[in-house]
Amino acid sequence: MYPQRESPFVFPCSFPIKAMGHAAEDFDVLVVGIVRKHVRDLSETAVTTRRSRGGRYLAVTVTVEAESQAQLDAIYHELSRHRRVVLVL
Repeated sequence: MYPQRESPFVFPCSFPIKAMGHAAEDFDVLVVGIVRKHVRDLSETAVTTRRSRGGRYLAVTVTVEAESQAQLDAIYHELSRHRRVVLVL
């Protein structure tokens, strides 16, 4: 599906992707929706959320079975471009 390129990772591999944004009830749904465009068979158990200490931000971690570096790049690119996503790790 995604072309292979040189990477420090051995694919396929389990890979956590974290996106942070302002806390809103639908932020986790937004992040999961973007990741699902690039990952087949994403289970609900792959998603964890955590609010910041002050409650203003929400971190959503989605652990995916990554197929290639290009796939990870596409996910990071789309998440980073979304106006509601403040940071992607």
